Amino acid sequence: MLDEVPITKAEIRTLIPHSGLMCLLDEVRQWDDRSIVCITNTHRDPANPLRRDGRLSALHAFEYGAQAAAVHGGLRARSVGTTAAPGYLAALRDGRLHVARLDHIHLSLRVRATRLFGDRANTVYEWLISAASVLVAEGRIIIVERA
Repeated sequence: MLDEVPITKAEIRTLIPHSGLMCLLDEVRQWDDRSIVCITNTHRDPANPLRRDGRLSALHAFEYGAQAAAVHGGLRARSVGTTAAPGYLAALRDGRLHVARLDHIHLSLRVRATRLFGDRANTVYEWLISAASVLVAEGRIIIVERA
């Protein structure tokens, strides 16, 4: 199943536990059982809750990737009539930052997460963030179900 209908921030908030400004993704552009592509401009927002001293470090790209994976899990669960099991980020692997700050990027960020294996909340995702053709950050995350 490939869904290319944009999913708005309001709907994203129904899929993940992040609320208010902590919901960092603006829109889902497409998704299928294996992957998701999201767009965001929250890295430019002066009210972004991850900013410190007016700056948004590239380290926060890891949170953007994790939220894309969480939205994907929520969409997969919803597609079969359930809700996603609560999970938490257990590990980050092979994280690479290709910029120092996110707030210096004037273009929208494209966040792509691909489920490598696993199901429900016990999954491994690979993600990458780009701005146009420039790679911003990449990595793999392990999400495990809350006990």
